[in-house]
Formats: sequence, structure tokens, C-alpha cells
Amino acid sequence: MLPEVLKHLQALVSFDTRNPPREIGTGGIFDYLRSQLDGFRIEVVDHGAGAVSMLAVRGQPRRLFNVHLDTVPSSQAWSADPHTLRVTEDRAIGLGACDIKGAAAGLLAAAATTKGDAAFLFSTDEEANDPRCIAGFLATDHGFDEAIIAEPTMCEAVLAHRGISSVLLKFRGVAGHASGANAMQTSALHQAIRWGGKALDFVESQSHQRFGGLTGLRFNIGRVEGGIKANMIAPSAELRFGFRPLPSQSIDGLHEGFRGMADASAIESYEETFRGPSLPAGDVATAEQRRLEARDLADALDLPIGNAVDFWTEASLFSAGGLTAMVYGPGDIAQAHTADEWVALEQLQRYADSVARIMDNNAQ
Repeated sequence: MLPEVLKHLQALVSFDTRNPPREIGTGGIFDYLRSQLDGFRIEVVDHGAGAVSMLAVRGQPRRLFNVHLDTVPSSQAWSADPHTLRVTEDRAIGLGACDIKGAAAGLLAAAATTKGDAAFLFSTDEEANDPRCIAGFLATDHGFDEAIIAEPTMCEAVLAHRGISSVLLKFRGVAGHASGANAMQTSALHQAIRWGGKALDFVESQSHQRFGGLTGLRFNIGRVEGGIKANMIAPSAELRFGFRPLPSQSIDGLHEGFRGMADASAIESYEETFRGPSLPAGDVATAEQRRLEARDLADALDLPIGNAVDFWTEASLFSAGGLTAMVYGPGDIAQAHTADEWVALEQLQRYADSVARIMDNNAQ
């Protein structure tokens, strides 16, 4: 099926679905998808702000394939037009080819060669901290029990990954001359730096925590702003940080701990700007049970099982919604979000073959 996969991938890459700016409507790439899914019942929903989803169903399936169609922005480092697919002896190069339009192309090719029950959910807001499409779908009476979410996993079923949370933490201080003895305590920047030291020490203390092959807590202070100049006490400062917990770690509990590391009187606000649960979702016992259910599903579908991963996916949203969920797709995450992004042709072929086999089995 590789020639058909590449034909579809060439068309999908040609559509500009960069996010941001997420200027995506219900036409364009969705018109193309509609034209290629003969015999499917199609429902397109505009969730606003460029978040559009399309559910395509054939028969009465209980299992859903999900693929996001939005991509990260391109950069000046691209050696050619990112929206023109280039195919070499062993790879396909184009914006989104790896993450993850290659999977969408594989689903289209597999759908054309099979007759079994199948369901695809395409979305356009995965690359932003505003997941409207999946939330909108899960709020419906959808009737699905299982979900296979496409991300670059080298065609291995990933059953567990970290959660993610991003925070904007603002500190208040008292403006004044830096020569004053009170500068040590009243500077908002000093408060932010002290908090950062405590947070880093805490994260290092979590290195012994484990779940499903993952170890420790991932943490990053991404930006610190504040102050005016060296001889003025900083009246305000803000700090943006994020952490990625194990499925066995409580995001709410971690927030409580991070918030408590600062002097309460120095905090102006503590705002979580994005949260994505871990895969599997739930407490320790629930997460392990869901991981075993996903493992049984992968075995039943004869999919090789890979290691847990550190990156976040929307599979966790399906898991939190009560579905047995796993991550499975073509390509290597190391190629995602890079200039001259590419996916191996062998991976595209393997993915298309596997989903076609699954759909054929649905017809038996």
C-alpha cells in the first residue's frame, strides 16, 4: 500500500495546518478526507479557534483510531518548502510527515482496501495547550471502548507515559533602593530564585520513584522575568515552569507541594495554564489495571509492545474518559518538530499494513 500512503501523505502535507496560528476551518484538509472515505458516516465539528474534529465511522466499531492533523510551525532551517512532500529512497520529508500525518495517510490507504468496521477521529488542536477536540468528543455519547492514538512510536504500542502540567507563578515584592537591608527579603526576584532552588532540590529527591519503566519526576523552569535594574528592588517577578509526573504521582499533590515552597505572602498568583493526565490515567491501582488492559489489547491485536515514554499524548485523555487507550504510530519521535522532518518509508508501510489487518479482522 505504500504508493497509496504516499499519495495521501503528499496531499495532507500540502495543507497548511500549522498550530499556531491554527487557522484551520472545516474545509481544506477535511474536504480531502471526506473525498477519500467512501462508505463512512462523516461528522465534522468546529469547536472554535481553529479546533476542528472529524469523526468518520463505517459499520458499528467499538475501537477508535485518533490522529491529529495540526503541526508545529515551520522554521527558517527547512531546506525546501515544508508543505511539499519529498520522497527519497528510504524516507518521506515534509511538515507533519512524522508527527503525524503519516498515520492519517496510512488510515486512508487501509480504509480503501478493507471492508471491516472502522472509526477515525481526526483533530486539529493537539499542538496547543487548548485540547478542545478530544474533550468535545468525550463529552458525547460516543459508544467506543478502545482508542488507538497515533503518535511517532516506531510502530510499537506504548502503554504508559508521563502527565504534564504547566504553571505561571507570580511573585510580589516592595520597590525600593537596592542598598537597603530589606532588599534580601522584599525583592520579588529573590523570592522567585529561592523558590527555584527549593523546587530543584525536591525534584532531585524524587529520582527513586518508578512506574512502568519510567523513573523520577521531570521538571523545567522555562522562563523567569521581573525587576527593572540592578540598583532597584524588584517589585514583581513571574516564573513559568512545568513538570511531567509518573502515572503514580498526583498532579494535585505536586501542585500543593510546589506552591508551599514559597512564602505565601510573596505569591501574587499561582495559575496552572495546562494539564494533561498521565497514561494510564487514575490513581496507582487504577493506572496499573488500565495498563494491563491496554497490554491485553495490544496482544490481541498482535502489536509489538514498546517502552513507556516521557512525552505526553492525548491518549491519556481517552484513558481518563474511561477508554482502554494506547499510543501507536509510525515514525521516530526524534524526528518530530525538527527542520526537514521525515518518516521512514518502512514505518509507513508497517503502520498501514497493521491497521489494514486490524480492520480486516473486524470484518470476520
